[in-house]
Amino acid sequence: MDKIVEYMIREDEGFGDVTSNAVIDKDKVVIAEITSKDSGILAGSEIAKDIFNYKNIDVIFNLDDGSTINPGDLLFYISGRAIDILLAERTVLNLLMRMSGVASAANSYCKLVDGNDVIIAGTRKTAPGFAKLDKMALNIGGADTHRFSLDDMVLIKDNHIKAVGTPLDTLKKAQKNVSFSKKIEIEVESLDDAIECVKNKADIVMLDNMSPNDVKDVLNALNDLNIRDNSLIEVSGGINKENILDYAVLDVDIISIGGLTHAARSLNFSLNLGSD
Repeated sequence: MDKIVEYMIREDEGFGDVTSNAVIDKDKVVIAEITSKDSGILAGSEIAKDIFNYKNIDVIFNLDDGSTINPGDLLFYISGRAIDILLAERTVLNLLMRMSGVASAANSYCKLVDGNDVIIAGTRKTAPGFAKLDKMALNIGGADTHRFSLDDMVLIKDNHIKAVGTPLDTLKKAQKNVSFSKKIEIEVESLDDAIECVKNKADIVMLDNMSPNDVKDVLNALNDLNIRDNSLIEVSGGINKENILDYAVLDVDIISIGGLTHAARSLNFSLNLGSD
């Protein structure tokens, strides 16, 4: 995380903040506050503190990650040299706004399915270089992170299957070559493939881009064959706020939504300097 923080600052700093260096006394110390212009869930405060501390800026939290926020809410106070605060300002705000946007999206979906025994999860559709922070934001918002990286578990997708042959062939090959310590998930697009993979005890079977009626047909078939408990059932693809309850009321275990990270709207925050 130290390397990520350093990279974020260096990316924006370049060879120095020529504006602040030209107009602000390098020894001028100020206080400032960061406030919200939006409603949602706060996320990223600890990383923001790391960025400020890297530039010797002190931070006093008013709200913690996971807090519900509204327009006008004070998030935290900071104090330090004005040139350092202004150098870190946009990096911190961009990070806080994106992470809070992801956390807010995750929280809103979790609330929609409240009362149903189902997990809302993200995917690896994250911003390059920002994946770990997107995943942290999902968790703060109440969603499951799913895989952090490719080594977390086996997830057999359509292109893996195309390179091998059939879903069942690919599943069996993974079961033969992977340690018992790693879960194996496989993505399927048809009733027959779902049945075969559950029969062969994939840890997780993902029903990809299936309609609620198609998912219901799969679940009914698994129950009729008395194999429903062999695998966790995940659904993904085309799921949004308008149709998520159609999936949540079914007997699925996981609903994964790429839009929690790739389409989340950043919240709007501002930093305002005070006086000496």
